[in-house]
Amino acid sequence: MKLSVRRWPPVSVLLAALVVASCIRPEPSRYADGMRRGVPENEGVHSHGIIDFLEEVDNHGLELHSFMFLRHNRVIAEGWWHPYKPSAPHIMHSVSKTFTATAIGFAVKEKLLSVDDRVISFFPDELPPAVSPHLEKLSIKHLLTMTAGHEAAPEFHMSDSNWVRSFLATPVANEPGTVFQYSSYASYMLSAILQKASGLTAMEYLAPRLFEPLGVDGVKWEEGAQGVSAGGWGMHIRTADMAKLGQFYLQKGKWNKKRLLPEEWIKEATAVRIYQVDNPTFEQEMYDDWAQGYAYQLWRSTHNAYRADGANGQFIIVMPDQDAVIAITARVSDTRKVLSLLWEHLFPSIMDRPLRENPRANDMLVSKLASLRIPDPVRTWEELFIFKEIRRSFAMEPNERQITDVTFVFNEEGGCLFSFTDDKGTASFVFGQDRWMYGETERLSPYFLNPRRNPAGAPPFAVAGYSGWPANSQLELRLLYLDDTTSETYSCSFGRLEADVEISISNSERPREAPLVLKGKRQQ
Repeated sequence: MKLSVRRWPPVSVLLAALVVASCIRPEPSRYADGMRRGVPENEGVHSHGIIDFLEEVDNHGLELHSFMFLRHNRVIAEGWWHPYKPSAPHIMHSVSKTFTATAIGFAVKEKLLSVDDRVISFFPDELPPAVSPHLEKLSIKHLLTMTAGHEAAPEFHMSDSNWVRSFLATPVANEPGTVFQYSSYASYMLSAILQKASGLTAMEYLAPRLFEPLGVDGVKWEEGAQGVSAGGWGMHIRTADMAKLGQFYLQKGKWNKKRLLPEEWIKEATAVRIYQVDNPTFEQEMYDDWAQGYAYQLWRSTHNAYRADGANGQFIIVMPDQDAVIAITARVSDTRKVLSLLWEHLFPSIMDRPLRENPRANDMLVSKLASLRIPDPVRTWEELFIFKEIRRSFAMEPNERQITDVTFVFNEEGGCLFSFTDDKGTASFVFGQDRWMYGETERLSPYFLNPRRNPAGAPPFAVAGYSGWPANSQLELRLLYLDDTTSETYSCSFGRLEADVEISISNSERPREAPLVLKGKRQQ
């Protein structure tokens, strides 16, 4: 099928330019997120260092989604890779753990519990028939520091109705406090303990104590079994909210000159409690950000920094010596490379004094930030011409997804409305021609293929659709779930005279699986 359609004009960068225009404002200003803006050089940072970092991210093919750099409590650079945008929440993965630990800090402050409290004391009705000596010693502090003593991290699914009972039944092979074993279910247990002690979920508990004072709203947090905030994963917040948590820690528990958490708690929560590597090499001690020690649901980093760290490159990096915070969202497999580029390019650009103004470099930075976009999934194979609206419908052969029919509607500007009907009803998605178009859906994303994840209360999902013709009669549709960064790809091959279609469906969460192939005949 060769559709003669017009290419869309280049996407306007007006919104991005407005977002990053703060870089050239000489005076602090108030934005919707409540944070002040500043100029990099005014805050002692070379704009060229930020530009170098962003360019190296592109050169290494790293898919970052957002970047925010704070110095002296001012945002000096910020950008979002289109189609991601500042107003949209983003999946945090294990950055959620740091929020859970912060909630424990508030509970300690309010004397609801202490870090030395025994875990079994909160769940007398969920204990195994025999409580081992190691399990009896297990404390909140051991959960905070990932030293619960398990030989391997437990793993539960939503089909397991009682995660607390399952966790307590998992053998504790090692003395608690002696062996580092990273476990998202240790964080879940912290959330469950908080709910036992306060009567509130972690999200409900943090709302008046942290979210409201910091101006954080629209938070979503996935629940695990028994209505408990997942604790170790599943939080969705904006990049600015990540930066605020980092700044809150940098200010040692203060916000707008008001103390919310004791300074002693921040010191305790950010200090090394266990080392991940027993006998590190010199290179690990100097350069490995995963060998600097673990605190309370926080990783220590090189350069005396510490960070909240989530899968696929979600970072809140706090640099006390430089009075700086960096927040990053991403979908990358090589998260080490992101940090190494940060230390190589951003870190040396931070000086201990204001710098001479550099308007040319600042203009270059503004331009770079305004132009950020994730790589196009595909590009249409040739320049095409305006075509009238057409519609093609196909009856599908029996398949495991129970899709009975699909319809393609192309408009005069090349956009595609793709619809399919299955046992759950009809779903429709809009795809821009060689550009992203925004939409919303009730359909579950590939994120929920993981059996531990709970979709209850999650929809609707924000999506973006992109279409392109890599070859004649071959259409590729990429559907990106913006909330959790997963995607589905529909590769469509049309037969002669569009009498039939073959659709290959794959997703980002199971890339090694063979795509599902559907075949259909044209409906008259």
